[in-house]
Amino acid sequence: MAVQEIHRSTHGGGCTCDDCPHGAREGHRRAVEAFLEQRDGLAAGMGLPAAVARSAGASRQWVSDELTLSARTVAARGREAGHSWLYLLSRRAVLGVWIAAGVLLLVQVGTAVGNGWSTARTAGLLAAVVLAGLLTVAARAQPVRGGLLAPLVGEDNRLSTSKTVAGAWLVLTAFAALLPTLRLAASTPGPERAALYAGLGLWRALPLLAVVALTAGVSVLVRRVVSVRIMGQRLQKLPADRPRGADLLTDDAGRGSLPDAQYALVSTVVLAFAAVTLARFPDRMPRLPWALALLVALSAAVYLAAKYAEGSRPLVLSVVRTREPGDIDASVRPGDDIEIRGVGFVPPGAQTPEMLARLVVRIGTVHVHVPLVPVAGGFTTPSDTVLTVPVPAEVEPGRVDIQVVTAAGVESNRCSIDVAE
Repeated sequence: MAVQEIHRSTHGGGCTCDDCPHGAREGHRRAVEAFLEQRDGLAAGMGLPAAVARSAGASRQWVSDELTLSARTVAARGREAGHSWLYLLSRRAVLGVWIAAGVLLLVQVGTAVGNGWSTARTAGLLAAVVLAGLLTVAARAQPVRGGLLAPLVGEDNRLSTSKTVAGAWLVLTAFAALLPTLRLAASTPGPERAALYAGLGLWRALPLLAVVALTAGVSVLVRRVVSVRIMGQRLQKLPADRPRGADLLTDDAGRGSLPDAQYALVSTVVLAFAAVTLARFPDRMPRLPWALALLVALSAAVYLAAKYAEGSRPLVLSVVRTREPGDIDASVRPGDDIEIRGVGFVPPGAQTPEMLARLVVRIGTVHVHVPLVPVAGGFTTPSDTVLTVPVPAEVEPGRVDIQVVTAAGVESNRCSIDVAE
Protein backbone atom coordinates (compact mmCIF):
# COMPACT_ATOMS: atom_id res chain seq x y z
CA MET A 1 0.00 0.00 0.00
CA ALA A 2 2.84 2.41 0.85
CA VAL A 3 4.46 1.75 -2.51
CA GLN A 4 1.17 2.38 -4.32
CA GLU A 5 0.71 5.66 -2.49
CA ILE A 6 4.22 6.80 -3.36
CA HIS A 7 3.70 5.76 -6.95
CA ARG A 8 0.36 7.54 -7.35
CA SER A 9 1.22 10.76 -5.53
CA THR A 10 2.20 13.71 -7.68
CA HIS A 11 2.50 16.35 -5.00
CA GLY A 12 4.97 19.16 -5.42
CA GLY A 13 5.76 22.68 -4.38
CA GLY A 14 5.76 23.01 -0.61
CA CYS A 15 4.23 19.61 0.11
CA THR A 16 5.61 18.01 3.29
CA CYS A 17 3.35 14.97 3.51
CA ASP A 18 4.73 11.45 3.82
CA ASP A 19 2.83 10.06 0.82
CA CYS A 20 5.10 11.29 -1.96
CA PRO A 21 8.89 11.40 -2.47
CA HIS A 22 8.98 15.18 -2.86
CA GLY A 23 6.98 15.67 0.32
CA ALA A 24 9.27 13.37 2.32
CA ARG A 25 12.41 15.15 1.14
CA GLU A 26 10.94 18.60 1.67
CA GLY A 27 9.67 17.60 5.12
CA HIS A 28 13.13 16.37 6.10
CA ARG A 29 14.78 19.54 4.83
CA ARG A 30 12.40 21.75 6.80
CA ALA A 31 12.82 19.64 9.93
CA VAL A 32 16.60 20.02 9.70
CA GLU A 33 16.32 23.79 9.24
CA ALA A 34 13.97 24.06 12.22
CA PHE A 35 16.34 22.01 14.39
CA LEU A 36 19.39 24.10 13.46
CA GLU A 37 17.50 27.31 14.14
CA GLN A 38 16.30 26.00 17.50
CA ARG A 39 19.78 24.77 18.47
CA ASP A 40 21.50 28.05 17.64
CA GLY A 41 18.75 30.01 19.39
CA LEU A 42 19.01 27.98 22.58
CA ALA A 43 22.80 28.24 22.42
CA ALA A 44 22.38 32.01 22.45
CA GLY A 45 20.07 31.79 25.45
CA MET A 46 16.87 32.60 23.59
CA GLY A 47 13.61 30.78 24.27
CA LEU A 48 14.35 29.62 27.81
CA PRO A 49 11.29 29.63 30.14
CA ALA A 50 11.60 31.91 33.13
CA ALA A 51 10.95 28.98 35.48
CA VAL A 52 14.21 27.26 34.52
CA ALA A 53 16.33 30.22 33.46
CA ARG A 54 17.58 30.86 37.03
CA SER A 55 19.03 27.36 37.45
CA ALA A 56 21.96 26.28 35.32
CA GLY A 57 21.21 22.59 35.82
CA ALA A 58 17.48 22.94 35.14
CA SER A 59 18.00 25.09 32.05
CA ARG A 60 20.59 22.66 30.66
CA GLN A 61 18.24 19.72 31.17
CA TRP A 62 15.31 21.57 29.61
CA VAL A 63 17.40 22.55 26.58
CA SER A 64 18.63 18.98 26.19
CA ASP A 65 15.10 17.56 26.35
CA GLU A 66 13.80 20.04 23.77
CA LEU A 67 16.66 19.31 21.39
CA THR A 68 16.20 15.57 21.86
CA LEU A 69 12.53 15.78 20.87
CA SER A 70 13.42 17.87 17.81
CA ALA A 71 16.22 15.46 16.90
CA ARG A 72 13.78 12.55 16.95
CA THR A 73 11.51 14.44 14.56
CA VAL A 74 14.44 15.07 12.21
CA ALA A 75 15.44 11.40 12.35
CA ALA A 76 11.88 10.24 11.60
CA ARG A 77 11.69 12.61 8.64
CA GLY A 78 15.09 11.39 7.46
CA ARG A 79 13.96 7.76 7.48
CA GLU A 80 10.81 8.67 5.51
CA ALA A 81 12.92 10.53 2.94
CA GLY A 82 15.26 7.54 2.75
CA HIS A 83 12.41 5.15 1.98
CA SER A 84 11.08 7.44 -0.73
CA TRP A 85 14.56 7.85 -2.22
CA LEU A 86 15.03 4.08 -2.36
CA TYR A 87 11.77 3.63 -4.24
CA LEU A 88 12.69 6.30 -6.77
CA LEU A 89 16.15 4.79 -7.14
CA SER A 90 14.70 1.36 -7.93
CA ARG A 91 12.81 2.85 -10.87
CA ARG A 92 15.72 4.96 -12.09
CA ALA A 93 18.15 2.04 -11.86
CA VAL A 94 15.93 -0.03 -14.17
CA LEU A 95 15.67 2.92 -16.53
CA GLY A 96 19.44 3.27 -16.47
CA VAL A 97 19.89 -0.39 -17.42
CA TRP A 98 17.64 -0.02 -20.47
CA ILE A 99 19.34 3.25 -21.42
CA ALA A 100 22.66 1.38 -21.36
CA ALA A 101 21.15 -1.23 -23.68
CA GLY A 102 19.98 1.58 -25.98
CA VAL A 103 23.46 3.12 -25.99
CA LEU A 104 24.88 -0.26 -26.96
CA LEU A 105 22.41 -0.39 -29.86
CA LEU A 106 23.53 3.04 -31.07
CA VAL A 107 27.20 2.04 -30.81
CA GLN A 108 26.53 -1.18 -32.71
CA VAL A 109 24.68 0.66 -35.47
CA GLY A 110 27.37 3.32 -35.69
CA THR A 111 30.24 0.85 -35.94
CA ALA A 112 28.32 -1.29 -38.44
CA VAL A 113 28.37 1.53 -41.02
CA GLY A 114 30.85 0.48 -43.68
CA ASN A 115 31.55 -2.88 -42.03
CA GLY A 116 28.10 -4.41 -42.28
CA TRP A 117 25.95 -6.11 -39.67
CA SER A 118 27.23 -9.35 -38.20
CA THR A 119 26.04 -12.22 -36.04
CA ALA A 120 28.24 -10.97 -33.21
CA ARG A 121 26.40 -7.63 -33.15
CA THR A 122 23.04 -9.38 -33.01
CA ALA A 123 24.25 -11.62 -30.20
CA GLY A 124 25.53 -8.59 -28.28
CA LEU A 125 22.19 -6.81 -28.49
CA LEU A 126 20.25 -9.95 -27.55
CA ALA A 127 22.58 -10.54 -24.58
CA ALA A 128 22.05 -6.94 -23.41
CA VAL A 129 18.26 -7.29 -23.70
CA VAL A 130 18.22 -10.64 -21.87
CA LEU A 131 20.46 -9.33 -19.07
CA ALA A 132 18.44 -6.10 -18.77
CA GLY A 133 15.24 -8.13 -18.57
CA LEU A 134 16.63 -10.34 -15.80
CA LEU A 135 17.83 -7.31 -13.85
CA THR A 136 14.41 -5.66 -14.26
CA VAL A 137 12.68 -8.71 -12.84
CA ALA A 138 15.13 -8.77 -9.92
CA ALA A 139 14.57 -5.05 -9.28
CA ARG A 140 10.80 -5.45 -9.12
CA ALA A 141 11.16 -8.05 -6.37
CA GLN A 142 12.22 -5.39 -3.82
CA PRO A 143 11.10 -1.94 -5.02
CA VAL A 144 10.99 -0.37 -1.56
CA ARG A 145 14.56 -1.45 -0.75
CA GLY A 146 16.19 0.04 -3.83
CA GLY A 147 15.47 -2.58 -6.48
CA LEU A 148 18.82 -3.37 -8.11
CA LEU A 149 20.53 -1.68 -5.17
CA ALA A 150 19.02 -4.04 -2.58
CA PRO A 151 21.63 -6.85 -2.93
CA LEU A 152 24.43 -4.27 -2.60
CA VAL A 153 23.21 -2.69 0.65
CA GLY A 154 24.64 -3.97 3.92
CA GLU A 155 22.89 -4.57 7.22
CA ASP A 156 23.72 -1.00 8.24
CA ASN A 157 21.75 0.42 5.28
CA ARG A 158 24.92 1.58 3.52
CA LEU A 159 26.27 0.60 0.14
CA SER A 160 28.78 -2.19 0.66
CA THR A 161 32.04 -1.81 -1.25
CA SER A 162 32.70 -5.55 -1.26
CA LYS A 163 29.18 -6.41 -2.49
CA THR A 164 29.28 -3.74 -5.18
CA VAL A 165 32.63 -4.93 -6.53
CA ALA A 166 31.49 -8.55 -6.52
CA GLY A 167 28.19 -7.59 -8.20
CA ALA A 168 29.99 -5.69 -10.97
CA TRP A 169 32.21 -8.68 -11.74
CA LEU A 170 29.22 -11.03 -11.75
CA VAL A 171 27.27 -8.83 -14.21
CA LEU A 172 30.26 -8.55 -16.56
CA THR A 173 30.90 -12.29 -16.43
CA ALA A 174 27.21 -13.08 -17.06
CA PHE A 175 27.19 -10.79 -20.10
CA ALA A 176 30.44 -12.30 -21.37
CA ALA A 177 28.98 -15.81 -21.04
CA LEU A 178 25.72 -14.85 -22.80
CA LEU A 179 27.50 -13.60 -25.94
CA PRO A 180 29.05 -16.91 -27.09
CA THR A 181 26.00 -18.81 -25.82
CA LEU A 182 23.68 -16.90 -28.17
CA ARG A 183 26.13 -17.21 -31.04
CA LEU A 184 26.36 -20.94 -30.46
CA ALA A 185 22.57 -21.19 -30.68
CA ALA A 186 22.64 -19.63 -34.17
CA SER A 187 25.84 -21.27 -35.47
CA THR A 188 26.18 -24.31 -37.67
CA PRO A 189 28.71 -27.12 -37.29
CA GLY A 190 32.06 -26.02 -38.57
CA PRO A 191 35.07 -23.83 -37.77
CA GLU A 192 32.94 -21.04 -36.27
CA ARG A 193 31.36 -23.32 -33.69
CA ALA A 194 34.74 -24.85 -32.85
CA ALA A 195 36.18 -21.35 -32.32
CA LEU A 196 33.30 -20.47 -30.01
CA TYR A 197 33.87 -23.60 -27.93
CA ALA A 198 37.57 -22.80 -27.78
CA GLY A 199 36.75 -19.30 -26.53
CA LEU A 200 34.97 -20.86 -23.55
CA GLY A 201 38.00 -22.93 -22.55
CA LEU A 202 38.86 -23.13 -18.86
CA TRP A 203 42.47 -22.03 -19.12
CA ARG A 204 41.55 -18.93 -21.07
CA ALA A 205 38.90 -17.88 -18.54
CA LEU A 206 40.73 -19.02 -15.41
CA PRO A 207 42.05 -15.56 -14.36
CA LEU A 208 38.58 -14.05 -14.80
CA LEU A 209 36.92 -16.84 -12.83
CA ALA A 210 39.55 -16.49 -10.10
CA VAL A 211 38.78 -12.77 -9.75
CA VAL A 212 35.02 -13.44 -9.64
CA ALA A 213 35.47 -16.12 -6.97
CA LEU A 214 37.85 -13.91 -4.99
CA THR A 215 35.60 -10.84 -4.93
CA ALA A 216 32.52 -12.91 -4.07
CA GLY A 217 34.42 -14.66 -1.28
CA VAL A 218 35.64 -11.33 0.10
CA SER A 219 32.06 -10.02 0.28
CA VAL A 220 30.97 -13.09 2.26
CA LEU A 221 34.00 -13.00 4.54
CA VAL A 222 33.65 -9.28 5.26
CA ARG A 223 30.06 -9.78 6.36
CA ARG A 224 31.16 -12.57 8.68
CA VAL A 225 34.01 -10.50 10.12
CA VAL A 226 31.76 -7.52 10.80
CA SER A 227 29.07 -9.70 12.42
CA VAL A 228 31.57 -11.44 14.71
CA ARG A 229 33.17 -8.17 15.77
CA ILE A 230 29.78 -6.59 16.51
CA MET A 231 28.69 -9.58 18.59
CA GLY A 232 31.98 -9.44 20.47
CA GLN A 233 31.50 -5.68 21.11
CA ARG A 234 34.73 -4.89 19.30
CA LEU A 235 33.00 -2.92 16.55
CA GLN A 236 30.27 -0.29 16.82
CA LYS A 237 27.81 -0.15 13.91
CA LEU A 238 24.84 2.17 13.51
CA PRO A 239 22.38 2.21 10.60
CA ALA A 240 22.28 5.06 8.09
CA ASP A 241 19.12 6.79 6.88
CA ARG A 242 19.76 5.60 3.32
CA PRO A 243 22.57 4.25 1.15
CA ARG A 244 24.68 6.73 -0.77
CA GLY A 245 27.19 6.39 -3.59
CA ALA A 246 29.84 7.93 -1.32
CA ASP A 247 29.58 4.85 0.94
CA LEU A 248 31.81 3.02 -1.54
CA LEU A 249 34.72 5.35 -0.77
CA THR A 250 34.13 6.40 2.85
CA ASP A 251 33.76 4.93 6.31
CA ASP A 252 30.60 5.02 8.44
CA ALA A 253 31.36 8.59 9.54
CA GLY A 254 31.57 9.85 5.95
CA ARG A 255 35.34 10.28 6.01
CA GLY A 256 37.42 9.08 3.07
CA SER A 257 38.62 5.50 3.52
CA LEU A 258 41.82 4.48 1.73
CA PRO A 259 41.16 0.69 1.87
CA ASP A 260 37.67 1.10 0.38
CA ALA A 261 38.78 3.64 -2.21
CA GLN A 262 41.75 1.59 -3.45
CA TYR A 263 39.64 -1.57 -3.68
CA ALA A 264 36.98 0.22 -5.72
CA LEU A 265 39.57 1.98 -7.90
CA VAL A 266 41.61 -1.14 -8.71
CA SER A 267 38.47 -3.15 -9.43
CA THR A 268 37.13 -0.42 -11.73
CA VAL A 269 40.35 -0.28 -13.72
CA VAL A 270 40.56 -4.06 -14.16
CA LEU A 271 36.85 -4.22 -14.98
CA ALA A 272 37.40 -1.62 -17.70
CA PHE A 273 40.23 -3.74 -19.14
CA ALA A 274 37.98 -6.82 -19.17
CA ALA A 275 35.16 -4.86 -20.84
CA VAL A 276 37.45 -3.56 -23.56
CA THR A 277 38.80 -7.07 -24.14
CA LEU A 278 35.24 -8.38 -24.45
CA ALA A 279 34.37 -5.63 -26.94
CA ARG A 280 37.42 -6.48 -29.05
CA PHE A 281 36.87 -10.24 -28.95
CA PRO A 282 33.15 -10.90 -28.35
CA ASP A 283 33.42 -14.56 -29.38
CA ARG A 284 35.29 -15.60 -26.23
CA MET A 285 35.50 -14.91 -22.54
CA PRO A 286 37.70 -11.94 -21.57
CA ARG A 287 41.26 -13.08 -21.02
CA LEU A 288 42.70 -11.27 -18.02
CA PRO A 289 46.45 -11.23 -17.54
CA TRP A 290 47.47 -12.93 -14.33
CA ALA A 291 49.22 -9.71 -13.31
CA LEU A 292 45.89 -7.86 -13.22
CA ALA A 293 44.24 -10.74 -11.36
CA LEU A 294 47.04 -10.59 -8.79
CA LEU A 295 46.55 -6.83 -8.49
CA VAL A 296 42.88 -7.35 -7.62
CA ALA A 297 43.89 -10.02 -5.10
CA LEU A 298 46.37 -7.68 -3.38
CA SER A 299 43.80 -4.89 -3.28
CA ALA A 300 41.23 -7.27 -1.78
CA ALA A 301 43.75 -8.40 0.85
CA VAL A 302 44.34 -4.78 1.94
CA TYR A 303 40.59 -4.17 2.09
CA LEU A 304 40.00 -7.31 4.13
CA ALA A 305 42.85 -6.52 6.52
CA ALA A 306 41.35 -3.08 7.12
CA LYS A 307 38.02 -4.69 8.03
CA TYR A 308 39.80 -6.86 10.60
CA ALA A 309 41.56 -3.83 12.10
CA GLU A 310 38.73 -1.27 12.22
CA GLY A 311 36.62 -0.58 15.25
CA SER A 312 37.26 -0.31 18.95
CA ARG A 313 35.33 -0.30 22.22
CA PRO A 314 34.71 2.92 24.16
CA LEU A 315 37.37 3.47 26.80
CA VAL A 316 37.04 5.59 29.94
CA LEU A 317 40.47 6.94 30.92
CA SER A 318 39.57 9.17 33.85
CA VAL A 319 36.71 10.93 35.64
CA VAL A 320 37.15 14.35 37.23
CA ARG A 321 34.91 16.87 38.95
CA THR A 322 33.99 19.84 36.76
CA ARG A 323 35.18 23.11 38.29
CA GLU A 324 33.65 26.42 37.29
CA PRO A 325 35.84 29.57 37.36
CA GLY A 326 35.94 30.89 40.92
CA ASP A 327 34.77 27.61 42.42
CA ILE A 328 36.86 25.86 45.05
CA ASP A 329 38.40 22.43 44.61
CA ALA A 330 36.41 19.76 46.41
CA SER A 331 35.34 16.13 46.35
CA VAL A 332 32.63 14.85 44.05
CA ARG A 333 29.21 15.15 45.67
CA PRO A 334 25.66 14.51 44.43
CA GLY A 335 24.60 17.45 42.28
CA ASP A 336 28.11 18.14 40.98
CA ASP A 337 29.04 17.83 37.32
CA ILE A 338 31.68 15.28 36.38
CA GLU A 339 33.75 15.16 33.24
CA ILE A 340 34.40 11.72 31.76
CA ARG A 341 37.49 11.60 29.58
CA GLY A 342 38.25 8.80 27.18
CA VAL A 343 37.90 7.71 23.55
CA GLY A 344 35.27 6.09 21.38
CA PHE A 345 32.17 7.58 23.01
CA VAL A 346 30.70 8.63 19.65
CA PRO A 347 31.16 5.80 17.13
CA PRO A 348 31.21 6.45 13.37
CA GLY A 349 27.74 7.28 12.12
CA ALA A 350 26.54 8.49 15.55
CA GLN A 351 27.23 12.19 15.01
CA THR A 352 23.55 13.01 14.45
CA PRO A 353 21.70 14.71 17.34
CA GLU A 354 19.36 11.75 17.76
CA MET A 355 22.27 9.35 18.23
CA LEU A 356 24.12 11.76 20.54
CA ALA A 357 21.02 11.91 22.73
CA ARG A 358 21.16 8.13 23.17
CA LEU A 359 24.45 8.25 25.10
CA VAL A 360 24.06 7.02 28.67
CA VAL A 361 26.43 7.08 31.65
CA ARG A 362 25.89 4.50 34.37
CA ILE A 363 26.86 5.95 37.76
CA GLY A 364 26.59 3.14 40.25
CA THR A 365 23.08 1.84 39.67
CA VAL A 366 21.72 5.12 38.24
CA HIS A 367 21.50 5.69 34.49
CA VAL A 368 22.13 9.28 33.43
CA HIS A 369 21.44 10.44 29.87
CA VAL A 370 24.19 12.72 28.64
CA PRO A 371 22.63 16.18 28.09
CA LEU A 372 23.00 17.94 24.76
CA VAL A 373 24.78 21.25 25.38
CA PRO A 374 24.47 23.37 22.23
CA VAL A 375 26.78 26.02 20.85
CA ALA A 376 26.59 27.84 17.54
CA GLY A 377 27.25 25.21 14.89
CA GLY A 378 27.27 22.12 17.11
CA PHE A 379 27.49 20.78 20.66
CA THR A 380 30.14 21.07 23.34
CA THR A 381 29.02 17.79 24.84
CA PRO A 382 28.74 14.95 24.17
CA SER A 383 31.86 14.42 22.11
CA ASP A 384 34.00 11.44 21.20
CA THR A 385 36.49 12.14 24.00
CA VAL A 386 34.61 14.10 26.71
CA LEU A 387 31.21 13.68 28.37
CA THR A 388 29.83 15.99 31.05
CA VAL A 389 26.99 14.73 33.24
CA PRO A 390 25.57 15.67 36.65
CA VAL A 391 25.81 13.26 39.58
CA PRO A 392 22.18 12.51 40.55
CA ALA A 393 20.99 12.76 44.14
CA GLU A 394 20.08 9.06 43.99
CA VAL A 395 23.76 8.08 43.94
CA GLU A 396 24.81 6.76 47.33
CA PRO A 397 28.01 8.17 48.85
CA GLY A 398 31.03 5.91 48.67
CA ARG A 399 32.91 4.09 45.95
CA VAL A 400 30.89 3.93 42.72
CA ASP A 401 31.65 2.70 39.21
CA ILE A 402 31.33 4.87 36.11
CA GLN A 403 30.50 3.21 32.79
CA VAL A 404 29.55 4.66 29.39
CA VAL A 405 26.97 3.03 27.10
CA THR A 406 27.24 4.34 23.53
CA ALA A 407 24.45 4.79 20.99
CA ALA A 408 25.46 1.44 19.46
CA GLY A 409 24.79 -0.29 22.80
CA VAL A 410 28.44 -1.06 23.53
CA GLU A 411 29.59 -0.70 27.14
CA SER A 412 32.92 0.79 28.13
CA ASN A 413 35.25 -0.33 30.89
CA ARG A 414 34.48 0.62 34.49
CA CYS A 415 36.17 3.51 36.23
CA SER A 416 35.68 4.00 39.99
CA ILE A 417 35.34 7.31 41.82
CA ASP A 418 34.62 8.31 45.42
CA VAL A 419 31.39 10.23 46.02
CA ALA A 420 31.40 12.24 49.25
CA GLU A 421 28.34 13.05 51.34
